[in-house]
Amino acid sequence: MTEYMGSDDMLTIQTAVDAATGSTAPQAREGDEPPPRSPEHNPIDWLRENLFPNWGNTVLTIVFGGVILVTVRALMRFAFSEERVWGAVWTNVRLSMTYVYPEAQYHRVWISVGLATLLTGLTLAVWRAGDPVARRNIGRVITSFAAMAALAVVLAPFTASTKILWLVGLAILGGAGWAFRRASTHDQAVPPSYVWGAVVALIIAFLWLYPLGHYSFVDGAVQDPQPGTVAFSTKFPWTVVLLVGVAAYLIGTVIRDRLPSARLRPGLLLGWLLLVPVAFMVVLRDPSFDYGYVLGVDIPLYLAFALGGGALLWFVAAPNAGTLGRAVAAITLLVAAGSWGISLWFGVGMLQKVRISFLVLAFFAIAAPTFAGNEKGRRTYVIAWLTFLAVLHYFITVTNTPSTVQDLNTPFFTGGFAITFLVSAASLLISFPIGVMMALGRTSKMPIFRVLSTLYIEIIRGVPLITVLFAFDVLLPLFLPANMDPSRVAGIILAMTLFGAAYMAENIRGGLQSVRKGQYEAAEALGMTTAQTTTFIVLPQALRNIIPAMVGGIIATFKETSLLAIVGIFDFLLIYKSIVPNQTAFRSVRWEGLLFVAAVYWVCTYSMSRASRRLERKLGVGTH
Repeated sequence: MTEYMGSDDMLTIQTAVDAATGSTAPQAREGDEPPPRSPEHNPIDWLRENLFPNWGNTVLTIVFGGVILVTVRALMRFAFSEERVWGAVWTNVRLSMTYVYPEAQYHRVWISVGLATLLTGLTLAVWRAGDPVARRNIGRVITSFAAMAALAVVLAPFTASTKILWLVGLAILGGAGWAFRRASTHDQAVPPSYVWGAVVALIIAFLWLYPLGHYSFVDGAVQDPQPGTVAFSTKFPWTVVLLVGVAAYLIGTVIRDRLPSARLRPGLLLGWLLLVPVAFMVVLRDPSFDYGYVLGVDIPLYLAFALGGGALLWFVAAPNAGTLGRAVAAITLLVAAGSWGISLWFGVGMLQKVRISFLVLAFFAIAAPTFAGNEKGRRTYVIAWLTFLAVLHYFITVTNTPSTVQDLNTPFFTGGFAITFLVSAASLLISFPIGVMMALGRTSKMPIFRVLSTLYIEIIRGVPLITVLFAFDVLLPLFLPANMDPSRVAGIILAMTLFGAAYMAENIRGGLQSVRKGQYEAAEALGMTTAQTTTFIVLPQALRNIIPAMVGGIIATFKETSLLAIVGIFDFLLIYKSIVPNQTAFRSVRWEGLLFVAAVYWVCTYSMSRASRRLERKLGVGTH
């Protein structure tokens, strides 16, 4: 069989083995030369070469340049018109972020934001994100920003004196950028940490020094803007959060060279996976635990499944378990299915945790032969089971525990952008493994899995998302037992998850079909089983090939959360579409809020797109 395999296939398999064992390869071979540097042109030569090379392109440049100027002029006149009431946006920023979350507990919001910033700083440091930035590029960016801002100022409906002041300041800024660029050589670069530090410093300085004004909303009336900077309750927490991110980055640069990346990176990935449930279900929701029930029921139940399940997995993961191990795994799956069928007619307390634990144990048992190995491998697998079971039981207990903020007359304890982020993040995290399973099922040689996966994918993709949202919001409780009453947000997350999983499955199926047949043959020649080949060889290559499509799906899911406003969820869009225009002080003020919502969505999606491009460049997608 090996005579049909190419060297590229064997090299890919070797790379996968190296990645699994933690060995590294040099990034560049000896004798490799850096790519030639493209010659630089002055602005006039650049314009002549790129925009006016011939008469046809000259006409197109003039036409589309005029369209852009007219559009920017209309946007600037709309945004800076005296009729615009931007106080409706600034006054309701907190409302649009977390809706009616209690002010007395608002420190929990800042703790959640701080956790995300902490993970961001550590991730940037451990992954060595970003390349050194050429000083000439920094000067070019400053000059380009000054030029575009000057154009916007000219088109804006400012007074002549205001335009002159802005243009003078921008001319100074652009001149400084041009001088900085001219004084820099091609080889001079700035570490990315310096750039991020400068951005953080500018944000903090803006909060504390720029006289944006202090808006407030009291008893249905907006107060006149107070002179000075933003409120202390806003700028101080943001300053602390940003400094936490800087400190996390500095700590990450210290520990990344002292601890192996094989431990740091999986830990950070686990932290990102747990961020959403920890932030929303623990920090923001603040469950009020019944410690008597926890000690008397929850902990003994965990110990029973931990010990029993650990012993079962230790046996099933043995190299010589063979057919008997697979039979035990199949019996475990049947017991799990039976527990679901029986316990649906009872309460959702302890029995809910029992049937979920049985189902997870069945999946661990079925997957055990894939990770079977020596005693060390089996011990690692059992430890993974104990850890996952502890996290699972903890969050089930948190979900079934009343919240300290549930006294509000709202369907959920928060709203606004927080609920938009929760729905998008939760649906994406859950839809990914479902999409992988559906893609593998649709490409499977077993007819039952192939038919069921195809039916699911084609039915879901043939129905509009808004229909699915209405179905799960209105019809889902009708199909559940009388004692099960899931929250509306849970139903919406389930709808978004199932809808996104169908599209994710088709993207992953395209990635699976892009893997060459020689990869399968090379893995078989190395003695890998079908499950090991799929897990360690095929899926990593397939997912790498579909990064652009996956990121496109992620962006689409994030934007589709705006449909939550149609089904009555108090998301980011609904706040400025319906809540703010009904306030006494901002009656019928709607366009300003919608423009702010559009800007926030654009910033988020554009950031995702840029991150995807950097990842593609790093992994060489489409090039090698």
